[in-house]
Amino acid sequence: MSTRNSTPVSLISEATGGTATATIDETRTDVALVPSFLSGEWVTPEAPTRVVDVEDASTGELVARVSTDGLDIAGAVDHARTVGQAGLQALTIHERAIKLKELALYLQEHKQVLYELAHKSGANKRDNFVDVDGGISTLFTFSSKGRRELPNSKVIVDGPTEVLSKDNSFLGTHIHTSLPGVAAQINAFNFPVWGMLEKFAPAFIAGVPSIVKPATPTGYITAACVELMVDSGILPAGSIQLISGSARDLLDHLDYRDHVAFTGSAATAAKLRSHDNVQLHGLRFTSEADSLNAAILGEDATPGTPEFDAFIKTLFAEMTSKAGQKCTAVRRAIVPAPLVDAVATALSERISAKVVPGDPRDKEATMGPLVSREQRDDVAAAVAKLVEAGGKIVHGGPEELDGAFFAPTILTFADADADAVHDTEAFGPVVSILGYADTDDAVRLAARGRGSLVASVITHDPELTARFAAGIAAHHGRLHFLDRDDAKTSTGHGSPLPHLIHGGPGRAGGGEELGGIRGVKHYMQRTAIQGSPDHLTAITGQWHRGARIQRVTRAEVEAGTGVHPFRKDLATLRIGDQFASDLRKVTLEEILEFAEETGDTFYAHVNEEAATANPFFPRRVAHGYLLVAWAAGLFVEPAPGPVLANYGLENLRFITPVTYDDSVRVELTAKRITPRVTDEYGEVCWDTVLYNQNDEIVASYDVLTLVEKVDTLYAG
Repeated sequence: MSTRNSTPVSLISEATGGTATATIDETRTDVALVPSFLSGEWVTPEAPTRVVDVEDASTGELVARVSTDGLDIAGAVDHARTVGQAGLQALTIHERAIKLKELALYLQEHKQVLYELAHKSGANKRDNFVDVDGGISTLFTFSSKGRRELPNSKVIVDGPTEVLSKDNSFLGTHIHTSLPGVAAQINAFNFPVWGMLEKFAPAFIAGVPSIVKPATPTGYITAACVELMVDSGILPAGSIQLISGSARDLLDHLDYRDHVAFTGSAATAAKLRSHDNVQLHGLRFTSEADSLNAAILGEDATPGTPEFDAFIKTLFAEMTSKAGQKCTAVRRAIVPAPLVDAVATALSERISAKVVPGDPRDKEATMGPLVSREQRDDVAAAVAKLVEAGGKIVHGGPEELDGAFFAPTILTFADADADAVHDTEAFGPVVSILGYADTDDAVRLAARGRGSLVASVITHDPELTARFAAGIAAHHGRLHFLDRDDAKTSTGHGSPLPHLIHGGPGRAGGGEELGGIRGVKHYMQRTAIQGSPDHLTAITGQWHRGARIQRVTRAEVEAGTGVHPFRKDLATLRIGDQFASDLRKVTLEEILEFAEETGDTFYAHVNEEAATANPFFPRRVAHGYLLVAWAAGLFVEPAPGPVLANYGLENLRFITPVTYDDSVRVELTAKRITPRVTDEYGEVCWDTVLYNQNDEIVASYDVLTLVEKVDTLYAG
């Protein structure tokens, strides 16, 4: 059984000194159970039998209790598929993107409470910047990219149209549409805010509701963030739900309509991947798992060079940020064998000078504890395994600090091929330094990680850069190259960016989260569609050549019997509205004059003998850009109107040469109309085709214009 509440145990008020308001465990009336948000209500288990206690990482104080006894997971899945889907599918992609921006602004205003809660997990100010601010930044980025790169519709066209018949009556293309189910997102403890938002953002843009299942040790921070998201009133009902605690049967209720995105250990990923609904019933499953990431010091980056200094700073940052509890942290520092001691010494000196371990609420502390004593024990066990395999501790070690604190630890290995160093991940402030003989050896050692999220290569030598990229790219999801030129502007080895893929092959799980619009399409189905031009136009909302048109000629415009498409605002313009010009004759004098005025005296335009000898040209021909200029003159409507600006051309191709005494005409058709949700204008893409007197295609391209939604500037 569970208790339902219109308002949750307010983790926000708890963080700011308020009073909890929902049911709590009877044996500890001072610490409430972390609520779940399911089917539109906040719920907590009633008299649970399985409860997990969560302690403050620095003080050991009990800060949260977690249980999912009696929660209706099947009901939550149904709520997402019905209420959540209905709310999101009522919105276009741009409308969803705008809501992400609004949500990001709201969280930006309220993030301090998340900072304060995160301190209890061992996160300091710098860690919160990566997690909380990083998550909010991801919302901003996906909002921006969704509006810039995707149509203001519910269908995304993928790739060019394929002509499947000689007469253009049968076409094919691909489209992306929203998955009809739920995005189940199972996250790790180390990024309770970013880890949720980086999955939620692309799913939301795609139109798929999310059920979020955070890791128990930091789930109370995620719950507070979800509370803010719900309280904002920005999100459609059912677009986000939260399971606080174990969700052992979640996958039992999912099928081919749904998508599971998991972040955590490779062992857990393997267990989930073996579920019958993944293996037999088409449940989409992606994972981001263990990763023995590497940082490689190029042979040119010797002590005293900017690259050597950048390498030491990279290792230090990755060891101390989040106390090394990052899936992207450097675990293996691969350096030229003669420099092992120099690297170890420089890194040790930097740690000694800059690291002050302590409670994140202590302003003097520069690195917090691990998330829990259990996590500290896991890291200590991993370090012991590395030592047993031949690792020598040259700084730190597991015995130096108490509680959940773990000292930054450096190990060196006489044998760089010791299996344990390429198999064992100490998920904390631990790095192993390995020596390599030459570049090929460094490539081989990096590949021994059997698939990683990221590798950094620090070198100023372009040849080494190319060799490393060719050698290790297939083993990594991301490669980060660093030298004196980008050291100040680089976002760092361990910072996944929403613009680029986060994931990796092999033991890293094979996933590809983020990656801009690529991440959105993970939550969509790609489908091939075939049919007539009218069929494809109706499905995609984008005009295809051969589909129905509403045609007007220059003569009709001048006679007042037709309206030029450039005189139509977005309220009256329709897909398929077309303008067709008259023929314009080309003269040799115009070609030569254009060459003289522009300086483009390429022989094909000015030298009859040379042009005739060219197998592509019949004789001297018009410049391609002269043809484009003539086309503009043929289709333009010069008087002020709703067309505000021409901002570019796309897909320009010159197909048939035009020589003097030929004639050209143009057909301009409204191909795609994209109203901007937040502006008084939108974008119109015009399919533009230039023909010669024989109706052969001379050139084809898309003209892009900005057009008023309603013609208020020049109406009447």
